[in-house]
Amino acid sequence: MKAFVFPGQGSQFPGMCKDLYDAHAEAREMCQAADKLLGFSLTDVMFNGTADDLKQTKVTQPAVFLHSVVAQRLMTIEKPNMVAGHSLGEFSALVACGALRFDDALLLVSARAQAMQAACEANPGTMAAVLGLPDEKVEDICNQISMQPTNAHAVVVAANFNCPGQVVISGDVDAVETACVVFKEEGARRALRLPVGGAFHSPLMQPAAEDLAEAIKKTDFRKPFCPIYQNATAQASQDPEIIRENLLKQLTAPVRWTQSVQNMIADGANEFFEFGPGDVIKGLIRKINPDVQVG
Repeated sequence: MKAFVFPGQGSQFPGMCKDLYDAHAEAREMCQAADKLLGFSLTDVMFNGTADDLKQTKVTQPAVFLHSVVAQRLMTIEKPNMVAGHSLGEFSALVACGALRFDDALLLVSARAQAMQAACEANPGTMAAVLGLPDEKVEDICNQISMQPTNAHAVVVAANFNCPGQVVISGDVDAVETACVVFKEEGARRALRLPVGGAFHSPLMQPAAEDLAEAIKKTDFRKPFCPIYQNATAQASQDPEIIRENLLKQLTAPVRWTQSVQNMIADGANEFFEFGPGDVIKGLIRKINPDVQVG
């Protein structure tokens, strides 16, 4: 069974999608439609901007989404039996399975990016990658630090379960730095802060969830033709209302990518196809289960 998967923020690069734009009329049409919908030339930044230009949240998220959807539309592979996307990539997956129209998804992605940027400014935070510790150990340490009564800025949670031995944590700067020290003491190979401006997939994103709730409520979600495995639960769904609810939860809940891929494989997936900039998701899937085919 075929599974289509999509990357999230961080996979962008200067010149992204330019090759597809130059080679395919359908890609040009979709890119031009995106520029018109957003009210600025996203494609100009994608094709000609610097890495720093692409790091702007209002650019990064729609850029990765657009590249991913264009790449998937141009492929001649049969329809998927299931889909999933890592964080932002969940929106691309929702288009791929027919739950969202391209235009509606792009506008939601743009609204999400702006809401997340505002939340970052209101509640500054950070994230860190932790390598070499079991998921449960990372969660336990985060819980212990968050419960310290003497620390007023002690929000730190496991935010991304990427693959066995690779977890990203998120929260207040002081709490994340404290956690990194403890992780190293407990035997982590690495515990390193990431160059991000916010505590994504943590309680600090609650203002973004509140801002995005109305936009999600107004958007038409249709029943997808195949299941989508959502980040917040790692479970399959084809119910538009459940999909809508989980999409909103995603901003403050962890990305359960390891569990999602494991559940997809348990449900019959043996071929995974990644669409979008880069190939980070392929690497994660190989680490989760080296026996499945990744293309």
